[in-house]
Amino acid sequence: MQIKDKQPVEIKEYLLPNRCFNEQEIQQRKQIFQRIGGVKLADSRIQNFRLVKTWEPIADENTERCYLITQGIEASQTLGQYLAQKGKMTASQVRDVLKQTLQTLEFLHSQKISFPSNQVQEGMAHGNINLDSILIKVTKNQQFFLYLCDLAIWENLFIPPAIPQSAPAQKENDLESLGLVAFYLLSGRTLDHGSNQPLNPRDTQQWSTTDNHLKQFIEQLMGFRTPFISAESARQALMKLPKDGQEDNSSQLAENETATQGLKKWSILLLIIILLLMGGGIAYYLLLRKGNVSENFDEWNGRMQHFFVDVNVDNKLRGNKFSYTGEQLGTWSLIINQIVPIDNSTLKELLANPNPDAKMQFQYAPVISNLENTNEPVAAVERGDKDFAITSLTKNVSDKLEEKPVAYDGLLVYVEFNSGHSKIANELGGKITLEQLRKIYTGKITNWQQINSNLPDLEIRPFAPDEPEAISKFKEIVLKNHPEDNPSFPPNVTIQATKTTQNQIREEILNSKVTGIISFGIISKIKGQCSGYPLAIVDGKKQAIQPLFQKRDRRSINTSDDLCDHDNYFFDVKTFHQYPLAYPIFVVYRKDNRIPPAGSTFAEILTTRQGQCLLSKVGLVPLQPIPDDINNYACKSLPKPNL
Repeated sequence: MQIKDKQPVEIKEYLLPNRCFNEQEIQQRKQIFQRIGGVKLADSRIQNFRLVKTWEPIADENTERCYLITQGIEASQTLGQYLAQKGKMTASQVRDVLKQTLQTLEFLHSQKISFPSNQVQEGMAHGNINLDSILIKVTKNQQFFLYLCDLAIWENLFIPPAIPQSAPAQKENDLESLGLVAFYLLSGRTLDHGSNQPLNPRDTQQWSTTDNHLKQFIEQLMGFRTPFISAESARQALMKLPKDGQEDNSSQLAENETATQGLKKWSILLLIIILLLMGGGIAYYLLLRKGNVSENFDEWNGRMQHFFVDVNVDNKLRGNKFSYTGEQLGTWSLIINQIVPIDNSTLKELLANPNPDAKMQFQYAPVISNLENTNEPVAAVERGDKDFAITSLTKNVSDKLEEKPVAYDGLLVYVEFNSGHSKIANELGGKITLEQLRKIYTGKITNWQQINSNLPDLEIRPFAPDEPEAISKFKEIVLKNHPEDNPSFPPNVTIQATKTTQNQIREEILNSKVTGIISFGIISKIKGQCSGYPLAIVDGKKQAIQPLFQKRDRRSINTSDDLCDHDNYFFDVKTFHQYPLAYPIFVVYRKDNRIPPAGSTFAEILTTRQGQCLLSKVGLVPLQPIPDDINNYACKSLPKPNL
């Protein structure tokens, strides 16, 4: 029990016995456990989506034990225990299990998640869905609530290396595992009593339900039929299933099939004719598309350095430590602490020792900068205090320094948005001009109707983020640094953290207010939210550019899209390079052959295929388009390096 609030907790003990792990493995896994043992919403919202709350991971320094302190769910048991005690569930109960669990998975897969180390990840798979990782709490009126626990990201740390592990958890695997859980609940057991082998869901005789609609749905979850693309699509399909207890329509389907057999014969013949006519066109399209794809990825395919270890290391670098810097509130300081879907490590850890054979180490130490002195990272390099810097603020770089681009960053301008409050975004047509932005942020436009008479007669409330880097780039690109003698925004511009602005918009929308807020921020802080709509930007007489694309249709987003479905949109690289508010991120280092080439080597590391993949996964836009089959799977389809 927690003493301060008398709330129940559960303490789970994990073991790392030395007969299964060597000393280095024990220490490494303890460190990782303390960083990632537990999750919560990154924006600090208190929202119950039935994932057991984790309070604190503890690693005992002197023993082989670790502990995870979690919320205690009173009067609960695992589904495995429930099954052993109560036997099989009814079809109606299994539907409720699926509904609640899919709601939780939808939330887990799409929301920004924060770990104990304050590292942030945009959505994650559970990876360990089974009868023992789902808790059931039955109320007095026999209703029940389900809670998910035991996420794979920390559970798998305690599997001995000698036991083969499956590939890293994927969201689609959660749906397959949930389908198997539902199959077991309908059957009331997990083993075939005759053979003592696990029940086989492909064996129709082992299904214990007359609800064919539910059976087909579960088969689709498990991938026996066309799989669902997401937990959200699965939940929506579940809600559309005919209610449990309705008459099975399989006989009606058979009758319809018989009645249409004759029509099918003619349809097949007609289809053959159509296919013959279309065949040439399809072949032509595929050949053309193949040519376009090859052209689109020429730069990627020509990037011969695949991995960090492919970069040549100067002898001056071997065995040495190097310190580099950036803005404390800048983009690099944000993304470097994010976990990338490789080895459960942060970008900072992956880049600290990118080539173990060379034994060179890179340590990141950000410097404090402000609006009056935004070039402090570059100045630290020029003074020799740091070996190199990573920054977008290179306006005052002297000829003694070299700057090499490694990725793109940018600003997004957003207004309030959700399904019930999108009038401003809609009437703006999802876009805004640079000139309108200049007038808003210099106080010359103060009411939305000054832009469009169809907009509400409402005060414009301009906000800005608190990062000097973001404000500096906004003033450089949008305001053209004019007037130069006035570095501050007008008094009507509110400067605060992006997360605070997003929370304020969300709260005002919940209170049925049209906020009138407009703000901007760096892409890595805006992309993973859905309370603000990122506007396309119009530069002069050019067409509006919206770099955020809808994944399914490969088109730019519009105000009818559900931006809360975070897995369904992405930044189109070629479009982003033309986006008015885009700008490169540079590695800045000294032009001095007498010193070890730490900066130029680090820039080469970041521009390998491996480096570009990693940067794309933490919120930056790569220098070139990356093939979808690699980009969608965190570049895991790259062959492993020969170490």
